[in-house]
Amino acid sequence: MQRLESERLILRGFTEQDTDDLFLYAADPEVGPRAGWKPHESREESLSIVRMFIEEGNVFAIERKSDHRVIGSLGLHQDKWRNLPDVRMIGYVLAQDCWGTGYMSEAVRRVLRYGFEEANLRLMSVSHYTFNKRSRRVIEKCGFVYEGTLRQTFLRYDGAVFDEAVFSLT
Repeated sequence: MQRLESERLILRGFTEQDTDDLFLYAADPEVGPRAGWKPHESREESLSIVRMFIEEGNVFAIERKSDHRVIGSLGLHQDKWRNLPDVRMIGYVLAQDCWGTGYMSEAVRRVLRYGFEEANLRLMSVSHYTFNKRSRRVIEKCGFVYEGTLRQTFLRYDGAVFDEAVFSLT
C-alpha cells in the first residue's frame, strides 16, 4: 500500500502492531455507530479487522506524526453505486479525542490528491448518514459536490435504518 504524508499525518497500510491503537478508538461507543458498525468488544475483534485491512490493502492507517499513534482509518473502496474501475468511494473514521482538529480533512485532501494525480481515478465519492453532521463538515471542507440523499439505505447492526447523503468529486 502506498505511503502518503501530509503536514501532520502519515497515511500507510495497517500492521498488526496497530491493533491496540485501533481498539482504543473502535471500542468508543461514539465512534463506530456513526460509521455503521458496533463498538469493538475485544482486542481480538480489532486484530481481526486489522488483518482484514492488511489483506484487502485498501484502507490507510492514519498515523499522527507527533506521537506515531494511529488515530483513525481511511479507505478507498469500490463505489457501491458505480461499477467503473476508476472510481472509488472514501470511507473514514477518527478517534473521538481527535474530532474537531482538522485531521480528517487533512487526510481526505491528501487521499484526493493521490487518487486523482497518482492513481488516475475519474471520480471519488463519499457519503454520510444524515445525522452525522461532523462527517458532513469534512465532506464540505474537502469540496465534494452533493448528489442527493438516498432514503432508508442502511440497516445498522442494532436495527436502526438511516438515510445516506451522497457526494462526489471529479
